[in-house]
Amino acid sequence: MNKISLYLGFLSLLFFTSCKEKTAKDLVTEYHNAEKLNGSVLLIKNDSIICDTTLGYSNFKEKVLLNKNTPVYIASLSKPFTAIAIMLLQQKGVLNYNDKASKYIKELPNYAQQITIYQLLTHTSGLKDYEGILKQNENLTNKSVLIWLQGLSSLNFPSGTKYEYTNSGYILLSLIIENSSGKSFKDFIEENVLATLKMEHTFVYDETKPEIPNKATGYNNEKQIDDYNQLTTGDGGIYSTPLDLYKLDKALRNGTLINKENSKLMYETPLLENKKKGEYGFGWFIFNEKNAKIVMHTGGLNGFRSLFWRDLDHNITLIALTNQGDSFPVYDFLNDVKKVIDKPK
Repeated sequence: MNKISLYLGFLSLLFFTSCKEKTAKDLVTEYHNAEKLNGSVLLIKNDSIICDTTLGYSNFKEKVLLNKNTPVYIASLSKPFTAIAIMLLQQKGVLNYNDKASKYIKELPNYAQQITIYQLLTHTSGLKDYEGILKQNENLTNKSVLIWLQGLSSLNFPSGTKYEYTNSGYILLSLIIENSSGKSFKDFIEENVLATLKMEHTFVYDETKPEIPNKATGYNNEKQIDDYNQLTTGDGGIYSTPLDLYKLDKALRNGTLINKENSKLMYETPLLENKKKGEYGFGWFIFNEKNAKIVMHTGGLNGFRSLFWRDLDHNITLIALTNQGDSFPVYDFLNDVKKVIDKPK
């Protein structure tokens, strides 16, 4: 082969490489190399894995690598678990969605006596959100939040009239789960969800301060420790992995945990004042995108960020968990993945 042929071959290879379509795995690697993602990503379409990648450290100081079974704190992504627990109790006939929360929580203040379980689930209760007001530290418990609510004098708006996301409402749902089942939130979730679905790397962290083996430590953008240490449940409190969360995704799609009636209710938003619709079902944000029904949740606290995005019509699931929270632009990442979602592995 002469020099001209070699040169032309080199140009062809260069052209082919430059025009190669970017895949989801390429994108994840780019985010990691740019120090925007330290964590695990799982992308699945029609039960086929498009991307299953883990990059970075569970512990930067000790240079412990993350792996697919490293439990990562998922923050508000715990809320679907809380909603599922409530649905399971409803299916057992233990409670009804129109029950007043005060039926199960006797310590509720007068202004909150008429709030229903349904309104707590859909963030239409009007309860003030404790996040950003109470100091979030290792001493913060569900009881702390309840005492804080008792010290207030009113709701933000009449229950059922508006949508407003509030972590306080999911704290109350955790208390309802405990008071109606006779079990701790941790035990109920472990026995009725985690064991059922064999989610062996998912853990509830509560006031018992359980040891979570090989869990990820949280860090900020400067790789300084910013670990999770509060003790509330319902609004958060769960560590998990993408593969375990995918087990939950499949169970919800297949009706393994939740019956047909609740599977429908879970993805419906309430009708509010002026005939406006809410934004939240039972533990999920709900919206339509390009003629597809999308349900999703994110989570973020201390050095952790999480994303659980589900296209119900096209059977696509994207899960991303990170333990260097400040560095991960969740929605930029989601939008970038959607651009390459149909590309080959």
